[in-house]
Amino acid sequence: MAHAIWKGHLSFGLITIPISLQAAARGERISFNQLHKHDNSRIKMVKYCALEDKPIPASEIVKGYEYEKDRYLVIEDEEIKKVAPPSAKVMEILEFVKADEVDPVYLESSYYLAPDEAGEKPYALFFEALKRSGFYGLAKLTMSAREHVVILRPGKAGLMAHTMYYADEVRQVDEFRTDTSVVTDKELNLAMMLINTLAGGFEPQKYKDNYRENVRAMIEAKMKGEKVVEMPSPAPAKVVDILSALQASLDRAKKPAAHAGTAAGGQVAEISEAVAEAPAAKPKRQRRKVG
Repeated sequence: MAHAIWKGHLSFGLITIPISLQAAARGERISFNQLHKHDNSRIKMVKYCALEDKPIPASEIVKGYEYEKDRYLVIEDEEIKKVAPPSAKVMEILEFVKADEVDPVYLESSYYLAPDEAGEKPYALFFEALKRSGFYGLAKLTMSAREHVVILRPGKAGLMAHTMYYADEVRQVDEFRTDTSVVTDKELNLAMMLINTLAGGFEPQKYKDNYRENVRAMIEAKMKGEKVVEMPSPAPAKVVDILSALQASLDRAKKPAAHAGTAAGGQVAEISEAVAEAPAAKPKRQRRKVG
């Protein structure tokens, strides 16, 4: 079983369910160490006291809050525990909202919410009721020195929890607008046809991190003493007539793929080629001012 990063209770009305949270996803990346250029020895980060001009051990380090420039208030761990809200131990559901009302921009991290043995039946009841209702639960949870608003939703096999950004943490870009009045009906119809042609089921396993795989291949090549091969750069995009590009994209997307296993990838590649090969839009002539 995966490591539980939080343990407590889920409160649903008068029902209390013992639960634990486990990370549902984590980013995978290749990490590098910092080395001394001259001898390849690893660099160590030393905790250093500027006043005494010497390194200090972890046992002599405490938390401090800077309330004025270079003036600090020491905060003890026990003091922080004393002011922890109830959500540090109980995830209380505050309300329910329609699933389609939740903007994904607010979602932060994902977790599996698993019941303890004693809470399996009430957990199953809440999971099934939530699945049939079409609602998501909104709750509060304190972990990692922060109180989170949490979305609870039914997953394929159990409850999922997603921590959310607060409204004041989501950037409101007032100048970000899309003027759809410039789009013609013909362009829109062709774009919709192209979308429908490329439509398919969501299969996340099809996608991979090419950057990570290329870096790993480069590392393996260097270990074997082989030369690192530079990846080709994409050709700069051409300015094209949008109708011609859409029609060419549609024509190519409708052709059978050369290999059945790479249908979607082949179509996307062909569409990119179609856009590149479409005739460039003629620049508009500037009218001369009379007078």
